[in-house]
Amino acid sequence: MNKFYGTGVAMVTPFGAGGEVDYPALEKLINHLLDGGVEYLVSLGTTGESATLNKDEKKKVWEFTAKVTNGRAPLIAGIGGNDTREVVEAVKSFDVAGYDAILSASPYYNKPNQRGIYEHYKAIAETSALPVILYNVPGRTGSNVSAETTCKLATDFKNIIGIKEASGNFDQFNQIMRDKPEGFLFISGDDPVTLPMMALGAVGVISVVGNAFPRQFSDMVRLCLQGKFAEAQKGHLDLIEVTRLFFADGSPAGVKAALKELGVCGDAVRLPLVNVNDAIAEKIIAETKRITSL
Repeated sequence: MNKFYGTGVAMVTPFGAGGEVDYPALEKLINHLLDGGVEYLVSLGTTGESATLNKDEKKKVWEFTAKVTNGRAPLIAGIGGNDTREVVEAVKSFDVAGYDAILSASPYYNKPNQRGIYEHYKAIAETSALPVILYNVPGRTGSNVSAETTCKLATDFKNIIGIKEASGNFDQFNQIMRDKPEGFLFISGDDPVTLPMMALGAVGVISVVGNAFPRQFSDMVRLCLQGKFAEAQKGHLDLIEVTRLFFADGSPAGVKAALKELGVCGDAVRLPLVNVNDAIAEKIIAETKRITSL
């Protein structure tokens, strides 16, 4: 299978009490995920609070992640932004050692039209030494990468190899699956609809929930890849409530509350994010205990 079939995890970035990157906890997280059987890792995607890390911190996190992973799984680096020139420079200067692809979120806030989105990704594709995975998440960016734009980019640039789709729009999913080039990877970017997306033809997920429950989530996804959707349904339903809770009061604060309960890393986030409220935290802890006891 393609190295990006199955479960990828958009890793959180653990922070210490003073807001510094907690590298021992990051190492523990990486091992937790790989021991949990996930297929690949995403370093400094948006779940990694990449918007709040400076260039030096990003460089160090990427290098550390590659060193700890040590070839045990494919690695993807999250490199995106809303200034195309700045993103291109970041891609150009990125040390590709240990990495297999770049995941780049569509520009946020600017609300570019489809021509602007196409030109943005064209500039990245023409610069990148690594394959590029598009990331469509309109709920955060304020604009949608249409099915037509996705398929045109996939057709025009052979190093644009897939899309992480988090629009929640199944009409759009249908169009992408119908019109995309053969081999172009359709990847779920939305944990609670991963199973139905895979029934449609998605090859897996880049997950937030997988940070806390890598074994449970990746087992479910592998059953889907085998076409065993009836068997996968139990795992899907077991995780529905905790998935809802992880996003109820801000992400990645929700999943970090579970990771703290599991002893993997602390729950610190960087402003403007804050920890989940006490009521949500209590429910997350209870669900975490329930799931780990299954």
